[in-house]
Amino acid sequence: MLKGSFEKKLGISLVTGAALFSLAACGGSENNAGNDKGKTAELPSIEGRYEIDKTKPAWELDTKKDNKLVWYINADWWNTEFGSDVVTKKIKEDLDIDIEFITGDDTKLNTYFAGGDMPDIITVFDSNSSVARKAESWALPLQDLADTYDPYFYEVAREDTLNWYKLSDGKTYGYPDYSNTKEDFESGEVFARDAFIIRQDVYEGIGKPDMTTPENFVKAMNLIKEKYPDLIPFGFNDFAKDGSSNGSMDQVVQDMLGVPYTDKDGNYYDRNLDEDYIQWIKAFRQVHEDGNVSDDSFTDDGDRFKEKLKTGQYATVMIGSFVNQGISLQEFAAKEPNAQYIAVDGIQSTKGNEATLSQAGISGWMVNYITNQAKDPAKAIQVFTYLLSDHGEMLTNYGIEGETYETLADGKVAYTEEARDIQKNDPEKWQKDYRVGEFIQFGHDRFKALSDDSYVEAVRQLQEWGDGKLQPQFATENIGPDAGSQEARALSAIQTNWSTTLVGMLRAKSEDEVDTLIDGYKDFQKQNNIDDINNVRNEKIKENKEKLGMD
Repeated sequence: MLKGSFEKKLGISLVTGAALFSLAACGGSENNAGNDKGKTAELPSIEGRYEIDKTKPAWELDTKKDNKLVWYINADWWNTEFGSDVVTKKIKEDLDIDIEFITGDDTKLNTYFAGGDMPDIITVFDSNSSVARKAESWALPLQDLADTYDPYFYEVAREDTLNWYKLSDGKTYGYPDYSNTKEDFESGEVFARDAFIIRQDVYEGIGKPDMTTPENFVKAMNLIKEKYPDLIPFGFNDFAKDGSSNGSMDQVVQDMLGVPYTDKDGNYYDRNLDEDYIQWIKAFRQVHEDGNVSDDSFTDDGDRFKEKLKTGQYATVMIGSFVNQGISLQEFAAKEPNAQYIAVDGIQSTKGNEATLSQAGISGWMVNYITNQAKDPAKAIQVFTYLLSDHGEMLTNYGIEGETYETLADGKVAYTEEARDIQKNDPEKWQKDYRVGEFIQFGHDRFKALSDDSYVEAVRQLQEWGDGKLQPQFATENIGPDAGSQEARALSAIQTNWSTTLVGMLRAKSEDEVDTLIDGYKDFQKQNNIDDINNVRNEKIKENKEKLGMD
């Protein structure tokens, strides 16, 4: 799942969050569960249905038949089919349930809160939004649901994740997918997603030069231009046209350089102004001046970037979220196996810092809530427990054992020959009839790590290169100002200004022009009360550390 820093990604949604704020706060309900600290939600009885058992998931005990739930996903691209593919057919059978999926955008989500007629489950994508921060006014606490209906939930939910999502009343209302804890990072089951890559034939053709210093990097790009004039020496992920994303030229580069997220006192550190980073920006500026960066790279969209990867037009790429580009990388590797992209050491700190690559942190991505108007909250929490369990995770990631996958002697899993053939040669059928790897509301990297089939072959060497370079940054997740606040509006303006400044620096005519642009960015920050924004960030850093018991 592609992501820049969480603050950066979620900052994009500040305006949207502001629009949702008042609606979330006044969402109609007869049961405003969790508004009072320590108060237990008033929940319907399950007398006569089943007796709860801490050692067994409630879905195995529930005798109620013909269950139905309405699940809203705040994304138009979500597949709303249920019960017709291998994965959801099994979910339907195990839980004796029909799920009606409804999709939409923030406007539709607004309508639910304004009208008061809520679905049973809601999934959003912004854990920093006002909708998420005000969840106690419209959702049910997961602890109350688990205690009342399904204590086995605690066996499959991560304690750190539950603590991370606790609100001021001490209860947790949302649970995310891909929430990686410190334990996950240390396990080796979470892979790097960013790298500096180069075509293997080009790397060998220019003598495998050292590219770890700014001077050597500039020289290497000139070598490529001289020997491979038909290639673009240096490329990077596409910049968003609305300024919401800067390709791979800020956070990804900063992570490669090991630029810290906080200062020695644990306060927010402005990585964009780091001297090491700026020195490398000046090197990239020189690469552009030498004609080794295409100006199209600043205007290409995601599809165009993927097309250039697929056809090997870039000699080197600073690539972010390479798994998301896996199909393009694999297509090029299949056509040109001796030229496939490989990750190499390049772009290293001039100060001796080790790379600190990022991945999905403890906040995850999609966040799932059971609303306080859920018609059957017992069945809803059973769905959460089921999908978080090993059984549910194996089903959604790999399908059914013996039918779509088999367990190997070393404990890993692999698709059956028939399933692998369909996946490789008939992707439309794979998606429609199998849906393996798509039902991800409670997905997790540690289950994807069980199989080499989880990732295309072209990214495996890139993942191996990243071994030992990942560092969690829990303290600085979701530290942006609350949506709708003056600080949030100011931060949005600053982020837009930074996008313009970064492009300007990369295309500058001289290093002096880079310095002038940096000075202008600093002035813009001051004009937009950066100190007030940083005070908010620092308070949230402290809160984050307290949530996880960090020193």
